[in-house]
Amino acid sequence: VDAFQAWCGPCKTVVDLFQKIRNEVGSDLLHFAVAEVDSVDALERYRGKSEPVFLFYAGGELVAVVRGVNAPLLQKTILEQL
Repeated sequence: VDAFQAWCGPCKTVVDLFQKIRNEVGSDLLHFAVAEVDSVDALERYRGKSEPVFLFYAGGELVAVVRGVNAPLLQKTILEQL
């Protein structure tokens, strides 16, 4: 989940990375979503930050968090979680 604030918008650059990885591993294993933290009470703790936060869930549980746009770290985290 790309958790973003309305004033800065979702990270469009990372969408391409997620689509590339999704094509490589198969669409059934990886799902990508965006969430505006100002609109989701459960994401209140991520408000007021100027960097994007990427939340990784498995089985409904938060399993990893990557702060900032770091493509190598995002790719590594995705592959580790899969």
